[in-house]
Amino acid sequence: MQNQTQHEYDAVIGHCRKLFLAKSHDYGTAWRIMRLPSITDQIYIKAQRIRSIQEKGTQRVAEGIDEEFVAIINYCLIALMQLHLPLEAPLELPVEEVTAAYDREVNTTRELLFAKNHDYGEAWRHMRVESITDIILMKLHRTKQIEDLAGQTKVSEGVEANYRDMLNYAVFALIKRGLAAAPQPESAHTV
Repeated sequence: MQNQTQHEYDAVIGHCRKLFLAKSHDYGTAWRIMRLPSITDQIYIKAQRIRSIQEKGTQRVAEGIDEEFVAIINYCLIALMQLHLPLEAPLELPVEEVTAAYDREVNTTRELLFAKNHDYGEAWRHMRVESITDIILMKLHRTKQIEDLAGQTKVSEGVEANYRDMLNYAVFALIKRGLAAAPQPESAHTV
């Protein structure tokens, strides 16, 4: 099962990476202007829309749930890159630097996933996508609280751990929804 999860994880991330790099070509690193709370709020908007569609059973905007989970993954990676870029880093970064940073954050998050997956025995495979959405929303509320406390927590792992967990849960949701099994059409609207 571990090999299957690795293959599925890599397929989902490959899809997200391709879209992120295409957006980087079109927009450069405009995301660099965003502060972490703004990125958190953007992820919240995506997760809340997923929950709204799940609850209503309908949507009025063509962009679907899969595209929103892809956006969550890419915004989490943007947040992680922002966390690790030096304060003096320029707003516009070379594509090679952004690609390397994206891949570094993916690899770190992937290692975390497989360590946790080992301990939890792939419990996520028995979860409902709706539950995964709720967990992402809970982690967003936690992240917002940590941000409001200016990072001064007593026992929390901090915002980085929450971004990594949200990223991995979004990957799980896309695996469960079949993104890893079939190629998806690209959306021009997802980050």
